[in-house]
Amino acid sequence: MRRAALVAGLILFACLGARAVELLPSIRSRLPERAIVRPPDVPDDDALQSSGAVIGSVRFVRVNVFDPKIVEEDIPLFRFVNRLHILTRESALEKQLLFRVGDRYDANVLRETERRLRSNGYLADAQIGPVAYADGKVELEVLTQDTWTLRPNVQFGRSGGKNTSGGGIEEQNFLGTGARLALTYEQNVDRETRTLEYSDLNLNADHWQLDAEVADNSDGYRQQLRVERPFYALDARWAGGVSMRNEARVDSVYDLGQIVEQYHTREREATAYAGWSKGLHAGWATRWTGGVTFDERIASDAAGAAPAQVLPKDRHLVYPWVGIEATEDDFREARNLDQIGRVEDLALGWEAKLRLGLATHATGSDRDALVFDGSAYKGFQVTGTQTWLVSASANGRVEHGDFADAIFSALARYYWRETVRHTLYLALGADHGVNLDVDKQLTLGGDNGLRGYPLRYRTGQNRWLFTAEQRWFTDWYPFRLFAVGAAVFYDMGGVSGGNLVPAPPPPPSQQTPKTLRDVGVGLRLGNMRSALGNVVHIDIAHPLDGDPSISKVQVIIEAKRSF
Repeated sequence: MRRAALVAGLILFACLGARAVELLPSIRSRLPERAIVRPPDVPDDDALQSSGAVIGSVRFVRVNVFDPKIVEEDIPLFRFVNRLHILTRESALEKQLLFRVGDRYDANVLRETERRLRSNGYLADAQIGPVAYADGKVELEVLTQDTWTLRPNVQFGRSGGKNTSGGGIEEQNFLGTGARLALTYEQNVDRETRTLEYSDLNLNADHWQLDAEVADNSDGYRQQLRVERPFYALDARWAGGVSMRNEARVDSVYDLGQIVEQYHTREREATAYAGWSKGLHAGWATRWTGGVTFDERIASDAAGAAPAQVLPKDRHLVYPWVGIEATEDDFREARNLDQIGRVEDLALGWEAKLRLGLATHATGSDRDALVFDGSAYKGFQVTGTQTWLVSASANGRVEHGDFADAIFSALARYYWRETVRHTLYLALGADHGVNLDVDKQLTLGGDNGLRGYPLRYRTGQNRWLFTAEQRWFTDWYPFRLFAVGAAVFYDMGGVSGGNLVPAPPPPPSQQTPKTLRDVGVGLRLGNMRSALGNVVHIDIAHPLDGDPSISKVQVIIEAKRSF
């Protein structure tokens, strides 16, 4: 209880003190970071493009984790950290550029390359701009700043009343090449896992990628391999790759946060595909893909557990498929939406995908089925301070004229940036399942948005969740290591459709309403120097509904990619 009171005090201070921090420039004082300055004699982008200017040369400026040109960062400790860190190699950055010397100057390609570089966790920021112009040739500067990427992996997290812990070592920029190498151990509510992972998203200048993973679990194993050349840019003309997964594990079915059944699952999956596109035309990129997928699942009773009342039906599908994607080139740079102090690349254009496959007995499947997978996304900036992001998705199968194991989802997110440091966030999401398999039940609890309740507290075939969050973004930058934010939130959601696994009805004192609500406060620590998790969450939530056995104070500590 003392620990909870201490954390609550810190969060209260952060929430109430956000305004006070604005009045303390001596505390939040921050010198301007590095930036590319366009010389006065370099024409603007429109003039360069209309004149037919070409890229004459590219130079790289790589800034270490701490920038010695900033007075506050030119101290012995930070210089020692820089010496330990291996700076990202120029060759690793050059592989990701979407332009080459001799190409026509195109500002949109420069902005897309910035977005691509910023998507790497090992880079805190990336800027590209012209720094000289003569005789129709432009000299470009690529300015990047590294993050600290080596992590002795000692982790602890808590959500839904359950702890996770782990250890190991992880390097997200192995020898400065941009590759990720990790040897980790994790213990969570489901299993203990020992994992060896290697990933290189830039194998060569032709944009091939490699992902490999081997995991030894307390309840089985997992082996995964993916070799792929994706549509790496809007103007990319072709793609292709193969992926394979082989996994065995024990799955659990939950009700009211408790395991009501367990069974053993064996899954194998493999896909090979190729894709083609005409590239970017009139602000749109349309892509066609085709491939073959093998998908097998076998379920059986778990060793040491009671025989399962309901086992998922076995599945053996082999099917060819075709797909189409359409992406609109409409991106904006933003700050203080889902990150603290970082540049956020906000997609506002349409993104739509559809993939259809046909499984038949003739192709080796155990049934005739139409396999579908589709999604759509669009962003809207109603005003300069209000943004809507809406998305929808659907996946599953059609068998005997009816949907099988299908989920239809929709999500709307709203951001009202009231001031530079205050943002109101609202989100409403819903999922509708049709004839779901036992292993695909929808859950709602502390691990997926209903922060005041145990994890997987409610289970069913339909789910909805509403979140309202007032966010504070301060300019406080303690030790130049992390940015500080805070939040007050309200969650409300529900699940319907029942559990496919029969469970004894709870006593009247533990029966729960259909709609569950919680309120809470949180502290946010924006990770400015490390590649491993962008925002640390420390939340305290109080359930407003639920049965009396639920703790009235839920503490959630975890690292997430966003606010």
